[in-house]
Amino acid sequence: MDQRTVTVVARFFLLAAVAVITWLAVTDRPYPLVGSLPDKLNHFAAFAVLALLADYAFPASRFGAAKILALAGYGVAIEAVQTLLPHRQGSLLDLVADAAGIGFYALCVPLLLRIPALRRPAKG
Repeated sequence: MDQRTVTVVARFFLLAAVAVITWLAVTDRPYPLVGSLPDKLNHFAAFAVLALLADYAFPASRFGAAKILALAGYGVAIEAVQTLLPHRQGSLLDLVADAAGIGFYALCVPLLLRIPALRRPAKG
């Protein structure tokens, strides 16, 4: 798969993931699959996946401050909205779990780039 296709696919799945995560964050409907895992594990996994998708959706820049701050800002926005909902509550510990997921991805980048299918083409 060429880099352009990877970027388009990653952007599609990033948009889909943001839509699903936002829905799950604001809905009052229970979802057994999501509800069966510990809440902080859900946050950790969601933000690790979002970090991966964001990194491959925007390959012109490395996984650094811009991508990290955008993801963290999304997490803060979710928690802020949840404080306004009668059936939800915002949590600083959720933000910690979000940050841990982002950090986990950041630590995994060097390992992931050793996988041929995940390598980025050389610039130049």
